[in-house]
Amino acid sequence: MVMKLYSHYMSSCTFRVRIALRLKGLDHEYIAVDMINGEHLTDEFLKLNPLGMVPALVDGDIIIADSFAILMYLEEKYPEHPLLPNDFQKRALNYQAANIVSSNIQPLQNPRIQMYIGKISSPDEMLPWTQHHICRGFAALEKLLANCAGKYATGDEVSLADCFIAPQVDAASKRFKIDMNDYPLLSRLYKAYVELPAFKDAMPENQPDSPAVGI
Repeated sequence: MVMKLYSHYMSSCTFRVRIALRLKGLDHEYIAVDMINGEHLTDEFLKLNPLGMVPALVDGDIIIADSFAILMYLEEKYPEHPLLPNDFQKRALNYQAANIVSSNIQPLQNPRIQMYIGKISSPDEMLPWTQHHICRGFAALEKLLANCAGKYATGDEVSLADCFIAPQVDAASKRFKIDMNDYPLLSRLYKAYVELPAFKDAMPENQPDSPAVGI
């Protein structure tokens, strides 16, 4: 059975999974979730992900609803084109970089968090607050990867860390107006990512539910 990926084109978490699926050459059905109109909060979707968030991956009888868990599942079940290096130090660096993005940056730019910040302070504080946390995470990534980056985050092969970094840089520069000149290493990595078909195909503007597709 073909895997099903429940996605929203703007979701950076789902962007990670889209990259991994393409890198591994795994066929899948893209199922758009209309989060603008609340489809992620319907009883039907909450059966897939009780948190009411994307992504959700259905592989036969298996349902996984967290991007980190999905990527680890894909890595273990479909080891072709591995995302994790054999070197244990590089593997640990991949986990650290992925965790900086997934735990310390992306959740703090989530629309639900931004709206909450707007309520308890001021709508004018939403963007600066988000930018602060993105920049803090980017500064940490620059230091973490300074001595190990090659063409990509932890060497000359695309790895797990790249699947997390690429969507985060894309969102930061396009949606949150981060000046990427302050982060030369991440900027260099992003230039390498956009040359790869797996990354280009996974970009938000190239998804079936993106308004750009109909232009």
